[in-house]
Amino acid sequence: MAWALGTLGALILYQLFVLVLTTVLWRNPRVPSRRTPESLGVPFSELRFPTANGRTLHGWWIPCDETRRPVVILVHGWGRNAERMLPYIAILRPMGYHLLAFDARHHGASDRDGHASMKKFSEDIRAALDVLAVRPEVDVERVGVLGLSVGGGAAIHAAAHDARLRAVVTVGAFAHPGEAMLEMGFGRIWLAPAMPLAFRFMEWRVGARFDDLAPERQIARLSGRVLLIHGERDTVVPASNAHRLARAAPGHTDLWLLPGRGHSDVHLEPTLPARLENFLASSLA
Repeated sequence: MAWALGTLGALILYQLFVLVLTTVLWRNPRVPSRRTPESLGVPFSELRFPTANGRTLHGWWIPCDETRRPVVILVHGWGRNAERMLPYIAILRPMGYHLLAFDARHHGASDRDGHASMKKFSEDIRAALDVLAVRPEVDVERVGVLGLSVGGGAAIHAAAHDARLRAVVTVGAFAHPGEAMLEMGFGRIWLAPAMPLAFRFMEWRVGARFDDLAPERQIARLSGRVLLIHGERDTVVPASNAHRLARAAPGHTDLWLLPGRGHSDVHLEPTLPARLENFLASSLA
């Protein structure tokens, strides 16, 4: 009996330790932007706008020279901020789109709100849509979004819940948040036995099951088009995720795999501007 109680106590302590550890690992670095569009010679204005849970987001509004033009929302990845989108601002700015880049909750200069999550990224994208809807210079019938990594997964989720997003571009998006977390370290052998319960705890904190949030499940609900961009050498989110997303919605997805590219260098691809311009022009026509 004493042996059984001792084993049970050890298992409970192990599970509690893993729960605490995953909570700590879940926290993202919160780093402010060091550069702005001004470093590119691009005029912009800073803004703050409301999002869910009574929080506010910090963003950059980058208008083009014409009114009633389409707009593209730019969404960074985990632990990053709007500065990460500067290469994409440089690419998209000459194409004649209004641009809105923002820091997701608990990132950059935006408000804290517990733990960050793909669900909150998605809510923040839809909050950006609400802001754009009242700007007279924006053609609200032609709105696209470009998201990196978790920002790409959130862009799919947001578009599945808001038909105002007519075009979605993802770079290095994952197919399933739980599986992505396992691939990025939560699946270590010594953690694995306790992860099922740890994931249930995280889902409770997020307010949704990972299976329900999964871009792989949401992508078929989109009414607009999706361009899935993925580096074949991506070791953070393997390219198999892009294949899964494409298979989940074959009717309105374009898959573009880049040999030699990883998770964070896709913006260096020489043919990227032309591919983005063609996709956005046709999707937001």
